[in-house]
Amino acid sequence: MPLSDDAEPDLNAAPPRLRVLGCIDGSLYSPSVAQQAAWAAARLGLPVELLQVLGRRSLPTSAADDDADPARAKLSADLAALESERTRLLRDRGRLDLEEAQVHAEAGGAPDATLTLCEGDLLESLARRETETAMVVIGKRGVAADYARGHLGSNLERVARASTRPLLVASRSFRTPRRMAIAFDAGPSAQKALESAAQSSLFAGLVCDVLAVGPETLESRRRLEAAASRLRAAGRVATPMLLQGQADVAIAEFVASEGVDLLLMGAYSHSRLRTLMLGSTTAELIRSCHVPLVLYR
Repeated sequence: MPLSDDAEPDLNAAPPRLRVLGCIDGSLYSPSVAQQAAWAAARLGLPVELLQVLGRRSLPTSAADDDADPARAKLSADLAALESERTRLLRDRGRLDLEEAQVHAEAGGAPDATLTLCEGDLLESLARRETETAMVVIGKRGVAADYARGHLGSNLERVARASTRPLLVASRSFRTPRRMAIAFDAGPSAQKALESAAQSSLFAGLVCDVLAVGPETLESRRRLEAAASRLRAAGRVATPMLLQGQADVAIAEFVASEGVDLLLMGAYSHSRLRTLMLGSTTAELIRSCHVPLVLYR
C-alpha cells in the first residue's frame, strides 16, 4: 500500500467510511498497535489506517541582521541545511516504521491498511479524522518511554483526554482475546462500556466478567447483577464479580490471576474507579495490567 500524506478533508466529498486508526511512532509498541488494530478492524468489518505523525520543529530565530554578519549568516545557513537533512531522515525512518507496521497488520488480517505519514500535531491529525474513525489504537508507551517501566506515554494521556472515540490502549504483545472484563461502577462512562460490550461485534463470543470493587451491599449487588443481566440479554456469557480492596490493585490482580485478555472501563466516573491522569485508577490499571484496555468517555 503506498504512503499518503495528511490532508484537510474535502467538505463536499461523500461521507467517509469508518475505519480503525492505529497510531504508531516506531516504538516497541508499534507492532502490537498494528496487530490489535487489525484484530479490531476484522471483527468490526472496517478498514485500517496506520498513522505516524512527525512533530513540528522550528529553528530559533534571532533579531540580528544576518546580512550584516557573514559568520552569523553562514551559521544560519548551516543550521537550515542540517534541519532539512534531519527532516528528510525522519521522513525516511517514518516510512520504514509504517512499512514494518503494515507487515504486522497484514499478519493480523488487514492486508489493505492505508499508510499515512505527516508532520504536525497528533491531536490535530486525529481531530481531522474524527468523523471517519470508529476506534483509535495507541500504545501504552511511546518511543521516548520504551524502557521506562511504570511510565505512560505523553501522547496516550493527551489522546485519552481529547478523543471522543473508544480508545484501545495496546499492550506490549498481542494475543487474540477470548475473555474480557468490565470495570463497572455504574457511572455514565462505565454504562457506555457496558453497552458497547453488549452490542458491538468487537466483543462477540468473548466471555465477560463484570467487576465492581467495594463492600457487599444490596445496592452494589443489585447494580452488578443488572449489568451482567444486560450482557446476558444480548447473548453474552457474563459473570458478576464483587471484589474487595483498593480498586486498581484488586482489578489488576483479578485480570492477571483469571487470564483476562481485555479490560474495558470508562475514562471518567464518579466513584472509586475515578479515572485517568484524569484520575488515578485508570492510570494505575494501564501501568499494571499487561493486557489491552478499551477506554470510553
